[in-house]
Amino acid sequence: MSLDDFRQGILEAMSGPAFFVAIALSGVGGLARDVGHPLGAAVVSTLLIWAGPAQIIFYGMLATKATPVAIAAAVTLSSMRFLPMCVSLLPLLRTAKTSIWTQVLASHFVSVTVWAECMRRVPQLPRDMRMAFFMGYGTACCLTSAAFTAGGYFLFSALPPLFAAGLLFVAPLYFLLAVMRNARSIADAAALVAGAALTVPVSALTGGGADLLIVGVLGGSLAYLVHRKFRR
Repeated sequence: MSLDDFRQGILEAMSGPAFFVAIALSGVGGLARDVGHPLGAAVVSTLLIWAGPAQIIFYGMLATKATPVAIAAAVTLSSMRFLPMCVSLLPLLRTAKTSIWTQVLASHFVSVTVWAECMRRVPQLPRDMRMAFFMGYGTACCLTSAAFTAGGYFLFSALPPLFAAGLLFVAPLYFLLAVMRNARSIADAAALVAGAALTVPVSALTGGGADLLIVGVLGGSLAYLVHRKFRR
């Protein structure tokens, strides 16, 4: 794994994407402080969980005095959405010599922002430099977010509540725009349109909770059918 390729990944991430996800995760620091969690634990939660929605669930359940088993199950289920991202990205990164443990470590750095950006950037690189580039990219995003989590621990109490809550939506908004920019096929466009069209009615019918899963399954299935029709 080349140090130069690793460094290039860091520089690419620090050119902008790392800060978009970090701004959103600064809100996690404020949540940790509200439930009485220490600063160190808040930072470690970003390093280990590395998923804003899962961390919100984590601290929300801590506030309700949920059992550790229930918290672990909820965080795990929330993070299952990364499985399709890992399945689609890892084949682009590995070579015949890449060990399984390197792939496991790489999968930890997969987040919505990292996935969206690297699905666009990685295929343009020679295969032998892709894993090092990705590791640098993911490490920069994760460490920057951990630093912003620490900053948010002290700063969020001084911000207006609506502004503080709005910062949590910076990363999802950036992810949506990145996916729209990276859309190349009719399937990509169909998935975006189906997801946007189904979100409100499915949420209204289900009352929340499983709406994201249902929209993903229905929207993805519709996009696949549209893709097959146009391919024929």
